[in-house]
Amino acid sequence: MAGHSKWANIKHRKAAADAKKGKVFTRLIKEITVAAKLGGGDPNTNPRLRLAMDKAREANMTNDSVKNAIKRGSGQLDGVSYEEVRYEGYGTGGAAVMVDCLTDNRTRTVAEVRHAFTKNGGNVGSDGSVAYLFKHCGQFLLAPGTSEDKVMEAAIDAGAEDVTRNEDGSVEVVCAPADFAAVREALEKAGLKPELAEITMKPTSEAQLAGDDAARMRQLLDALENLDDVQNVYTTAVVD
Repeated sequence: MAGHSKWANIKHRKAAADAKKGKVFTRLIKEITVAAKLGGGDPNTNPRLRLAMDKAREANMTNDSVKNAIKRGSGQLDGVSYEEVRYEGYGTGGAAVMVDCLTDNRTRTVAEVRHAFTKNGGNVGSDGSVAYLFKHCGQFLLAPGTSEDKVMEAAIDAGAEDVTRNEDGSVEVVCAPADFAAVREALEKAGLKPELAEITMKPTSEAQLAGDDAARMRQLLDALENLDDVQNVYTTAVVD
């Protein structure tokens, strides 16, 4: 059974993202640029770019901003060159935390990430220290009350690996990253709109935190999210 407070956690993340629109745009531009650099500027043959462009559209980013980011990534325009860096560590109660960054200065980024961990009761681990606790996959979350049967009928036929009803009533779909686009399209055709749709690092186990531990973990996650070079933060912690 998946974590009981998934819906509340997703709502918190979306509210935090909405409150920092400028940072969301910056992260999307970086992601589009890197996706175009690594896989080319055609979203039809570059799933990572297509997903980033879809997120940009949902965030109401202008077409010009998206096009310019693609041009920078594919070498048609000059711009900053970013590299992908991942940091792993532990927070309150030993909960695992994984931080994905896009940076033009690795020395600056590691110092900022390490400071955020240390200041908020965590510590940075070595490469691979927590990665095994996460699964790279496509993840969809649909609102409590959504028909699990309807979701299953659409998603499984499109290649989904699992459909689960969480304790809070939400319905979760998991698929291989390569099947993400097909599953999303199948859900949309069935009239189902996920509140969350992303390719992510999903924890394979969860650490339930409450009280002071939960507050401290929230501070750590917020501190990491606020760093300019951070793109995504993943954790095994379930914070009440």
